[in-house]
Amino acid sequence: MPLEPALLTQDLAHDEQQDYLWTLNFGPQHPATHTTLRLVLKLQGERVVDAMPDIGYLHSGFEKLGEHLDYNQYVTVTDRMNYISPLANNVAWHLAVERLLGIEVPPRCQYLRVILCELARISDHLLCTGAMGLDTGAFTFFLYAFNRREDLYDIFETLCGARFTNSYTRVGGLMYDATPLFIEKVRQFVRTFPRTLDDMQRLLDRNRIFLDRTRGVGVLSREDALAWSCTGPVARASGVTRDLRKDEPYLCYRDFDFRICCAREGDCLARYLVRMSEMRESLKIVSQAIENLPAGPVNVGQECRAVLPEKPWVYSTIEGCIAHFELAMSNRGFETPCEESYAAIESPNGELGFYLVGDGSDVAWRARCRPPSFVHFAVFPLLIRGHTLSDVVAVLGSLNIIAAELDR
Repeated sequence: MPLEPALLTQDLAHDEQQDYLWTLNFGPQHPATHTTLRLVLKLQGERVVDAMPDIGYLHSGFEKLGEHLDYNQYVTVTDRMNYISPLANNVAWHLAVERLLGIEVPPRCQYLRVILCELARISDHLLCTGAMGLDTGAFTFFLYAFNRREDLYDIFETLCGARFTNSYTRVGGLMYDATPLFIEKVRQFVRTFPRTLDDMQRLLDRNRIFLDRTRGVGVLSREDALAWSCTGPVARASGVTRDLRKDEPYLCYRDFDFRICCAREGDCLARYLVRMSEMRESLKIVSQAIENLPAGPVNVGQECRAVLPEKPWVYSTIEGCIAHFELAMSNRGFETPCEESYAAIESPNGELGFYLVGDGSDVAWRARCRPPSFVHFAVFPLLIRGHTLSDVVAVLGSLNIIAAELDR
């Protein structure tokens, strides 16, 4: 039966007013995701109406591995979580283990761990800001950032023989002590890096294209940052003045003079500026630590039955060989209290914490990780709604999501 003319006109008018939405898969393989991230975007033209983060493409069973590997073996797994700053992950893991065992590491070990955490922060921020510049068209800025990251990799290689997956910390100390060559390379980096930062900021801070792409984009209010449990530069860019290095000091951070970098705008530009400022503060900490590095051992003494003996002692004495055997063999190990502990550090992306439950053996009964990327990725739909498709890369880059932290 044919429609009446009046009804036909009404249906056509309704169709013209109807919002037509379509779905776009952003990732998991995309140059701007930098890793296996997937976003299901709902678009109205170029405008993002909604976004759904979809994780699970890099699941490795990290937490379950923590219940099968002993407290020294698991450090190799922490390298693979945030693989941009693995040394910070090493420190966070063994800080939780040492809190469970009631161990306090020597002052020299604390200073070296702080130096490595801050160098890892600089490395992580260089990648984040460099990739963010690349995604918004600033290719030269990207080259400046990655050139200095190679210097940091050389420093890490000098210290422990590995550039990328370092696995440097141990229960009660470190794998090796720092060498004079390491100290000299750190001093040289502290002297030369401020000039690189100045060049990078001259390239981008007043670049009109970059400012138009980031200012007022992906705004996260202070209230939302607190409600969503955001930490690190993401929270501080929104006015949340919280930093575990100041609020809940660990290692020897009380010994150093540095400030907490914050902003109020909460947009992509603010998150970029906070990270650039934090690198300068990290340099101040590294400079103070390297010039006041205490003498002494980097490991707890052999009277602590949970600490692996030093290799020269193992190779040259029967006592050292037996001590190593007793700790390393699967049917030996060391005893831990049947208690629980939680320790967190201010990692480059925010609060990185490990929750452990001991059952008397040298393997955790439960190992739980609190990664910052998992929290921040959940905030992404809130930040991108109402923006255009081209803003997705700017917002995603400012959050610095690491997929291996999502899929634990």
